[in-house]
Amino acid sequence: MIQFNSILKDELSHFIALRKISKSNSTYCHDKYILRGFDEYLCSISCTNKALTEKQVTGWVHSLTGKTSSIANQVIVIRIFLIQLRSYEIYSYIPPIPKVNDDYIPYIFSEEELATIFYHADHLLTNNSDSQKSKLLQVGLPMILRLMYGCGLRIGEALSLKMENVDFATGVLTIKNAKGDKQRFVPMHHNLTKILQSYCLALGIICFPSSYLFPTNFYSQPVTHSRVRHIFNHVLKLAEIYQPNRGKYQRGSCLHCLRHVFVFKSFANAEKDGRKIDNSVPYLSLYLGHKRLRETEKYLKFSSELFPEALQLFEDYASEVFPEVNYNE
Repeated sequence: MIQFNSILKDELSHFIALRKISKSNSTYCHDKYILRGFDEYLCSISCTNKALTEKQVTGWVHSLTGKTSSIANQVIVIRIFLIQLRSYEIYSYIPPIPKVNDDYIPYIFSEEELATIFYHADHLLTNNSDSQKSKLLQVGLPMILRLMYGCGLRIGEALSLKMENVDFATGVLTIKNAKGDKQRFVPMHHNLTKILQSYCLALGIICFPSSYLFPTNFYSQPVTHSRVRHIFNHVLKLAEIYQPNRGKYQRGSCLHCLRHVFVFKSFANAEKDGRKIDNSVPYLSLYLGHKRLRETEKYLKFSSELFPEALQLFEDYASEVFPEVNYNE
């Protein structure tokens, strides 16, 4: 259990304990990180009164750095905590949620980059000298990448999958405790379903409903996001995919980019098949697990150098549905 040291250490401990039992593990870890930073800030200013003043809370907000959306997310968590303090009759200043600017620029893998990524992922056992130590993950990584690329899953959603969440008869994945503590059903392409079934048979977990699809060496826990990210970065190096001079707020090449590629190809296929893009957005938003259509906005921004033939179509649609404005969440 995390240890807090500020004047509000007891209240922070109680709050994070409640979050642990009521929220998903990803939300709990996210909140824990923010609360630890808030606790450290209170210690740094030698706060001795539990009822925090406007100056103290505003000082913490001004100390935050990063994207405006990240700052807003941190403020939201602390607002929830400060509101709960009122049940203890501790009345602190509650800050407004900062305005969020559209400062996100995604990275989209080209077809050539994708082919190279999958080639090196499929040959990790021969390319990686650390093969014996992480054999399960090296076997699982090609499957993880295919689920993210073929279904647009978040990495946390893929790693949390168990056998009981997979219906091979219908080819549907059940995603539980996703972002926003939501559950949704994700249909797979029939070819991907066959590949996943072969993977589970080879791993020997298909008859064990509680087994994770991507377990550690002890089969009791899934592999961690950090471990997958580490090996994927190794794959990117093997594929010689670099972006050393990326601009501010550009994500750069990473695991989450596979989700962006899925969205791009979904829109491109819809347009190719004659379906209006504005009819596709609501369905795709639900498929991705987005709470609001606005969350899908960043997936409509692509590099004109990579996909010039589709850029104007996306820009025209985005300008009508997602105007460039500041907004509060």
